[in-house]
Amino acid sequence: MRADNSHLIVSAAHRRAAATRRKAASALRRMDTTGVVITFETVAREAGVSRSWLYNQPDLRAEIERLRVRRRPVPAARPVPERQRASEASLLRRLEAATERNRQLEAENRELRQALALALGERRTADVCGIRATATPPAPPAVGPC
Repeated sequence: MRADNSHLIVSAAHRRAAATRRKAASALRRMDTTGVVITFETVAREAGVSRSWLYNQPDLRAEIERLRVRRRPVPAARPVPERQRASEASLLRRLEAATERNRQLEAENRELRQALALALGERRTADVCGIRATATPPAPPAVGPC
């Protein structure tokens, strides 16, 4: 009959777990001191542990997240090169052009609505009076000398 050596296996597992925690904590301190970017991936690589193991260690996870947030670089807005910047006068001209185009489109819409109303009115009159509508629409007015 074999002796029960399970306590030795449990003890070895505890020692291994403690050594792994020490490696991870040491790697985290070293990375923080040297200014290396701290992420779960970089800590796992430096300590020789898996990322999933780090995620499952509440204290190490909290420390990694705290250091990661503290060191998160503020994204610098890239300035637009001078030659690509629109001048105030240029922007004002573009606004004026857009406003004028809006006026033209509004006028065109009014004309089209009036033409449609007239056409629908003529059609209704023709239907009510029993007059047969012409098969060809009236020709549009000529523009300029022909």
